[in-house]
Amino acid sequence: MRLTVVGGGSTYTPELVDGFARLRDVLPVEELVLVDPAAERLKPVGALARRIFARQGHPGRVVTTSDLDAGVDGADAVLLQLRVGGQAARERDETWPLECGCIGQETTGAGGLAKALRTVPVVLGIAERVRRTNPHAWIIDFTNPVGIVTRALLQAGHRAVGLCNVAIGLQRKFAALLGVAPAGLHLDHVGLNHLTWETGVRLDGPEGADVLPRLLAEHGDAVAAELRLPRPLLDRLGVIPSYYLRYYYAHDAVVRELRTKPSRAAEVAAMERELLRMYGDPALDEKPELLAERGGAHYSEAAVDLAASLLGGAGSPYQVVNTYNRGTLPFLPDDAVIEVQAAVGPKGPVPLPVPALDPLFSGLVASVTAYEELALAAALHGGRDRVFKALLSHPLIGQYEYADTLTDRLVAHNREYLAWA
Repeated sequence: MRLTVVGGGSTYTPELVDGFARLRDVLPVEELVLVDPAAERLKPVGALARRIFARQGHPGRVVTTSDLDAGVDGADAVLLQLRVGGQAARERDETWPLECGCIGQETTGAGGLAKALRTVPVVLGIAERVRRTNPHAWIIDFTNPVGIVTRALLQAGHRAVGLCNVAIGLQRKFAALLGVAPAGLHLDHVGLNHLTWETGVRLDGPEGADVLPRLLAEHGDAVAAELRLPRPLLDRLGVIPSYYLRYYYAHDAVVRELRTKPSRAAEVAAMERELLRMYGDPALDEKPELLAERGGAHYSEAAVDLAASLLGGAGSPYQVVNTYNRGTLPFLPDDAVIEVQAAVGPKGPVPLPVPALDPLFSGLVASVTAYEELALAAALHGGRDRVFKALLSHPLIGQYEYADTLTDRLVAHNREYLAWA
């Protein structure tokens, strides 16, 4: 089996490689290809990847290349984990929206739209080259904003599935609190990427006993602290929102907080410099503890599980993925991309049935889905007016004066990435 990682020079990659090494019985990778144009990152990351394989006795070969076509040629699956513009662009995404009193964040609001505009054309270009070289390869997208990028890939006819680590991270945390094995815990996870709720937490699969009430009763304070939301809110909701819902449920408080501390991008950039220095140490042959602070926890396990199922291996029968709605949430268009539990096999994911959502949640899902449709139109076709409409539609913005100002600033900060600007 040949598996290719585009963006293989990312500091995330050793997390992924560690998973491939540990879970080789689930996903027997014979050749792992890391593709990245940044040689200064790819060289130390690739060398560490080889050492991790060697330490864990993995027989596979790690190949590094800057040649995308050569890298994806013959791949059974291609994982996308790239950041157009790097941490410098992320720093801007997290900064200029705050000047208007709006959330500065890399995957939602105005910053998230900027990232989508930079990213979608690049990802579609990569996917077309995958299709020319190897049309049967699966594309697994970990590149944010995952929902919008996955929708772009699917609408262009690619064999694509979106992946996020939020659900697997919550599964692991809940399992630890309940004292059960993670594999035996099934989440009723529903919504859009970075806009999801756990409406049930079940033991032993989708038909198992729902222990969400017990989880909230016995461990609600710990869950609330993890999400940085007040415990009484979780009790009133009766579900567990993802931590990204904090941007909606506590918008003004988060804006005040973000204005008083360094951006996450600045923190991550410093962390990446240190990680790359560590990766260059020839004695290092395992992922360092610092990597856990970088984000993306359990990404490797989710990626291995998904790739194994898509390629006919021993992956879990049910996994949380981003895929076409196709009637799962009846209030959304069929071609909306949702994030839910699905049965995954070689033909792709099939979402599991979802009980009717409370209007408290479905209304926000519908609103953000409309924004994502407008955001994708702006990413595909460009134009200031399309950007303005996407921003105006976003529930974190929604005022024309803000949308106008944010449009000007988005274009000014991203002109080099926008062919139409």
